[in-house]
Order: sequence, then structure tokens, then C-alpha cells
Amino acid sequence: MTNAPLAAIWVYLAASPLLWLTATLICYLAALKVYRLGGESPLLNPVAIAVALLIGLLKLTGTPYPTYFDGAQFVHFLLGPATVALAIPLYRQRERLHSLALPILIALLVGVVTAAGSAVGIGILCGADAVTLISLAPKSTTTPVAMGISEKLGGLPSLTAVLVVSTGIVGAVFGPGLLRLLHCHDDAVKGFAMGLSAHGIGTARAFQMSPVMGAFSGLAMALSAFATAIILPPLLRLIGLAG
Repeated sequence: MTNAPLAAIWVYLAASPLLWLTATLICYLAALKVYRLGGESPLLNPVAIAVALLIGLLKLTGTPYPTYFDGAQFVHFLLGPATVALAIPLYRQRERLHSLALPILIALLVGVVTAAGSAVGIGILCGADAVTLISLAPKSTTTPVAMGISEKLGGLPSLTAVLVVSTGIVGAVFGPGLLRLLHCHDDAVKGFAMGLSAHGIGTARAFQMSPVMGAFSGLAMALSAFATAIILPPLLRLIGLAG
């Protein structure tokens, strides 16, 4: 009898899509608090912690993902304006961009082909089927573009989304340390590498480290999405993975 009022309240709240928007924001704020209490260690990436909290909450309440997304889609919608807003810090670096145009173009092409090729190659070695390989290929591209590419070529957009987020988290956690090991000290170079390999999550981490690094990471994220959408379909068709 004691739990009956609580159950009734939960049924009422669960009917509102704003419940899951609120839950998403609370989980992220909690994760951000943990990140700061931990001295902003990359191992305590707030996105990874927030995702884990939300998965646990959905499991605990038995809430299906479509129900959750009815509320969380407002956050998803804001990905577009947030990406466009990255043009502001990039504009402030326009003079540097002119001088680095050729290296950026070369790094972009090599990065896009390497990201897709390594993912597909490892998948083939592990015995993955064609659908899984197609889903793997755009993993280093920002989520909306990666899901669109995957769907058009016959992959699983939901699997691609998981792989994209996982790639971003891994890149944000280990990318800065790897760049230090490689004795890379130029913020523009570090930022471009982060954005090219770890898209939006890597770009958020880059902005925490340096405005210049964040600007070039945003550039890499946008350019890699464009280049992947053009290069990946014919590349997969060439190796017989897409019709």
C-alpha cells in the first residue's frame, strides 16, 4: 500500500515526454559534477558517465528507447544549431586557415579513408557480416551524418549511433594523452586530429583545452562529415559491401 502513491506518480510523470528531457539534463549535470570533483580527469568523461546513468535509469524503470527519445529529441534537435555555432570560433582563426589549407586537405582525405578503412578491415578480420561492416564504416563521423550514411547503404543506424558515441568517448579520453606522447604541441594540429577522429565529443574536449584547438576540431568535424558522405559510398561499393 505504501508504494501505491509513488507508482501512481511515476505513471503520471512517465506520460510526459519532458520527464526524459529533464532526466537527461540531470544525468549530465551529475556527470559533470563527478568530472570536476575528479580533477577533470579524461577518464571521467561526463558524456560517458551520463550515458551510463541514463542506461541504468532506463533499465531500472523498464522504459523503451522510443519513449525516452520522445523527450530527449529536443537535445538531439539542438545538435544542428550547436554545430553551426562552431563557425564563430573558426572565423576568428581564418588567417591561420588560409596558411594551412593544403595540409588540412591532405589530412582530411587521409583521415577519412583511414578511419573507415581501419574499421572495416578490423571488422572483416573479426568475421563481421556486410551489414555490420557498413554500420562500422562511418563511425568517426558526427552522429546525424553517420546514421544517414549507414541507413542509405543498408547498415543499421542504431548500431552506427552506438559506435559513433563510443568512438567519440574513446577519442576524448585517450586522444590528448596520445598527442602528448607523439610530441604534438600545435593546438591547431591537435584540434584537427581530435575533430577528425572523435567528432563532436572530441570537439567538446578540445574546447576545454584551448579555444584554438576547439576551433580546428570543429572544422575537422564538419569537413569529415562532408568528405565521408562523398567518399564512403563509392569506396564501399568498390569493395563490394554496398549495392
